[in-house]
Amino acid sequence: MQGQRATFTPSDLEAVPAVNALLGRLGLGRLATEDVESLFGRNENWAGTTSAGVGVFVKRVSLDGGPEDAALRIARSRSFATMIAAHGSPDLHTPELIGEDATSQVLVFRLLDETRTFAELSADEELDAALARRAGRAVGVLHGLGEALDGTTHADGLDRSSFPFPSLGLLRALPLSGFMNLTFAEVTLWRILHGDPELTEALAALRRSEAAAPQVTAHCDLRFDQFLLSHGTLHLTDGEEFRWADAARDIGSLAGEWLFRAITGLTSPGRDAPPAALVVREATHEEIVARGVAEMDRVRPLISAFWAGYRSTRTTADSQLATRATAFAGWHMIDRAMATAGRGSRLPAVTRAAMGVGRTALLAPQNFVGALGLEAGR
Repeated sequence: MQGQRATFTPSDLEAVPAVNALLGRLGLGRLATEDVESLFGRNENWAGTTSAGVGVFVKRVSLDGGPEDAALRIARSRSFATMIAAHGSPDLHTPELIGEDATSQVLVFRLLDETRTFAELSADEELDAALARRAGRAVGVLHGLGEALDGTTHADGLDRSSFPFPSLGLLRALPLSGFMNLTFAEVTLWRILHGDPELTEALAALRRSEAAAPQVTAHCDLRFDQFLLSHGTLHLTDGEEFRWADAARDIGSLAGEWLFRAITGLTSPGRDAPPAALVVREATHEEIVARGVAEMDRVRPLISAFWAGYRSTRTTADSQLATRATAFAGWHMIDRAMATAGRGSRLPAVTRAAMGVGRTALLAPQNFVGALGLEAGR
């Protein structure tokens, strides 16, 4: 069954006049609410064809983090788009940023058609080693942008602040305001984290090693949904967190995507089982482990292909890169568990299993580099 991207009823454009105002100033015509769709994400967005016949993807950056945070996200998005365009590598593409309005937090991108995300391709078992390798090359080129554009205005203004997560402060205690808004599943998750001093120290060690590592131009929010395949061209999207950072964060995040799906992606008796065979009961620990091992055997070659593609474009010596990336893959498992907990009243067994695997990778990442597929040529 083909993986389908969720779409939603968009916000009424009459209530957000800044969108059509910006489109008008850019000479792109107007969008009508009834002619657009909205995609899942933290930001309000509209995708469709304007009255002038131009396909656009428009998003209004969320103010959830405050006006200053929104301004930084817009600036990072601009840097991401302009640096990729300025470098012009055949291995790295992103949708064109047509225009923006910082005052209203609106960004306008060229709309790609007939797109499929890595998440959709993975669901359809069409995310193969060749695509994984192309993704690795794209990330490698991205990490080299700072060197390639050194001394230009493109690189000079890029954000140098450290990425805020994992937050060691939250691992010590949650603010009362945040605690009062937790789901029951999140309460369960944070109780597990706060009762694990070994994990806290492992995350503190990761933050220390990250701070000491070479800094590259990194995406910092790399997930399967950020890769779009359109007419054979692979695009990397969403530069809101783009900044100078440790390359291991991006590598570990994408490896962690494969790992998380290997642990949590199977809730049926088998990959080829018909819908009628689906079971309501939660899988046992033994079933989760068995399926996770089988899935890891399947996805490890894809992670290795991604890693090979990455190393084909990045030859800078960093002997601890694969080890730090493995630790970041472990953190990604916990981060994804947090996202899952925020959407439910209970923490599923598979999510707990994913947290356990993440914890193991964080406590001794050097022991699991090969198991994750990052070993050869590290």
